[in-house]
Amino acid sequence: MSEVYAARRARLRERCQAGGSPTALVTRPANVRYLAGAAPRGAVLLLGRSEDVLLCEAPPSGEIGEGRPDDAVRVQVLPRPGGDPAVAAADLATALGADCLAVEEHHLTMARHRAIRSVAPRLRLADLGGAVEQLRVIKDEEELSCLRIGAEIADQALGELLESILVGRTERHLALELERRLVDHGADGSAFATSVAAGPNSGRPGHRPTDRRVEEGDFLSVCLGATYRGYRCEIGRTFVIGTSPADWQIELYDLVFAAQRAGREALTPGAAYRDVDRAARQVLDSAGYGEGLPVMTGHGVGLEIDEDPQLAPAAMGKLDACVPVTVEPGVHLPGRGGVRIDDTLVVRPEADGGPELLTITTKELLAL
Repeated sequence: MSEVYAARRARLRERCQAGGSPTALVTRPANVRYLAGAAPRGAVLLLGRSEDVLLCEAPPSGEIGEGRPDDAVRVQVLPRPGGDPAVAAADLATALGADCLAVEEHHLTMARHRAIRSVAPRLRLADLGGAVEQLRVIKDEEELSCLRIGAEIADQALGELLESILVGRTERHLALELERRLVDHGADGSAFATSVAAGPNSGRPGHRPTDRRVEEGDFLSVCLGATYRGYRCEIGRTFVIGTSPADWQIELYDLVFAAQRAGREALTPGAAYRDVDRAARQVLDSAGYGEGLPVMTGHGVGLEIDEDPQLAPAAMGKLDACVPVTVEPGVHLPGRGGVRIDDTLVVRPEADGGPELLTITTKELLAL
């Protein structure tokens, strides 16, 4: 992997030099990990002319969730506790003769920005912008492998839950059980707070589990994700509890399934982000569910669960191959419940078989 990290830093260095700033300070944790292999708590990466330095408050722990620093990056631990690695990095850049430092202005706080200026008043600060985030959009095979394993773990955890008795158990209890199963199967942890929504709560995006108990005839929506070696994926499914589904449940489920399928089929290299969103949204809109739909149909995944690209009505840009995204349309009917179906896929050209589905738990409407 050392060559991979070196190549990533080289690409970023080329962008910085083209912008007139050969030295850069990376502070966003996911970006630090992408470039250096690890992101210990509070660590920053100084991309220098001759060497790259990972500045940390404490020595890297080596824990799985933190990653392992690339051997080609020098690790420098701050001499005193309570210091700010970003400020120390600016001081180091000045000592190494830098006259300009590109920083992630979208991540730096105002207080941190002022602190950097106070220790390095002659250092000109430029905006690195979203350069690292742009590099992260297209995944290499090592990254995709981690996502595949994470998806497999999430599928296993969900599959085991479906084999257990659900009636009478609370949303909160089921969510905790799912998160435990993720770790049992080898995940670093959950990719985000697991959502379990029963009855009138089902289909609601971002629902926080409550003490509501699962009842016969409920829709049950579950959304979970696994983190594996820092990479995050997600899956969402909706089921009916205990009995055969009612006609309205079948109709709503079939509609959301059709929307999700339309979104998945639109995932081709060169497709506009907004067109993928439109493909799924039109299905729901034409059936009279245009009001109250989620602000976007899906998003990119990787070292963060919600990263570029955004599949939304106003999103600008086009898909590339090897970009993992979610497709997750849903409808929530207040007081009744609803349906959400969510998959993680990798954009592939038609010649390679089209979109690669990572989350494979059945999308058939099951009565559990």
